[in-house]
Amino acid sequence: MVEIWITLTLILLLIGFTLVSVVIMQTYDRPFIQKWLKLGNRTCPLTQQVLSHTILTPNHLIREMISQWCKNQGLELPDPIHYLNEEGLTEADRDHFLSLLGKMSSTFPEQKEAAKELRLLTKRMPSFRALFGESVDAIPQLLSPLAESNSVSAIQHELQEDVITTLLNLSIHDGNKKLVAETPMVISLLMEALRTGTIETRTNAAAAFFTLSALDSNKALIGKSGAMKLLLDLLEEGHPLAMKDVASAIFNLCVIHENKARAVRDGAVKVIVMKIMSGVHVDELLAILAMLSSHQKAVEEIGDLGGVPCLLRIIRESNCERNKENCIAILHTICLNDRTKWKTLREEESAYGTISKLALDGTSRAKRKANGILERLKRAVNLTHTA
Repeated sequence: MVEIWITLTLILLLIGFTLVSVVIMQTYDRPFIQKWLKLGNRTCPLTQQVLSHTILTPNHLIREMISQWCKNQGLELPDPIHYLNEEGLTEADRDHFLSLLGKMSSTFPEQKEAAKELRLLTKRMPSFRALFGESVDAIPQLLSPLAESNSVSAIQHELQEDVITTLLNLSIHDGNKKLVAETPMVISLLMEALRTGTIETRTNAAAAFFTLSALDSNKALIGKSGAMKLLLDLLEEGHPLAMKDVASAIFNLCVIHENKARAVRDGAVKVIVMKIMSGVHVDELLAILAMLSSHQKAVEEIGDLGGVPCLLRIIRESNCERNKENCIAILHTICLNDRTKWKTLREEESAYGTISKLALDGTSRAKRKANGILERLKRAVNLTHTA
């Protein structure tokens, strides 16, 4: 009786859990092993062997044995579909996810079907985004159809769009950002998408760079890759669908000094000033230009391109305090570094009082910058009179 009672107790305990196997074929309760892996462990708790990946596989054999025993004892075993993990995924969801990844290495029609479904699942269900972070193999499997193509012409645009958009979706998950950016092929395939994709694919590739660049380490990786030039090319083209995402990506990347220098070298100032003069996405582009103005070459280019009158006009005409602040910050830097523009600033102040008004009514930062310009111009006049 004691033996039967112990056996029954163990079986009843197992009924309440979902059994999974790790790569070295040890069986664990899923919540336990998930918690173990989320703590950063990459070894088997029992054997201490290093795991080559962290995909968990349902142990159907053990469950079938339990199911048969329960049947013999007149007990009902709940359907595994009812068991949800902490992300809200069922065993069937995980099996389906693995099946879709497997199809990415199958025939072209199956690749297209799987890519489209992965795109939809990662858009609608955050839990599916998190699944990609559980194995270092999942993202390479997703990208395999694009990575294996011998030429751009061999890539079907629809498949490329679905894969790149899936990459964007899973990059939204904070836990994936580092893994995605550091996975070989990701940045190069995003760059290829910027070169060769449909406008939607190119837009989503830019959005992926924006999302990934939330991490400073990723900003450096993306900057070193040469992606900045491709983003600037897309910005210069000016397609309405892409402008906001590409501007956001460039802004994020330029937060670190090295990428500011790269952007200036790759022609960012001319592209941005021309767009601002045309009234295109002025808010976003002024913010980028204000960051770039800390670079000496950028200051020179802004002046040479006729940027000073344009910035003064925006201050006069805009109702946006942030735009006025960015304009006066750029002008302050120009004033400190290029005396040839003082004449234009004096004429503006004499005709409209633009800088004085901002010194009175602007944001606290705008007031500081405006007063700094006025003081510099006043000292210059006093020096002239003294001489």
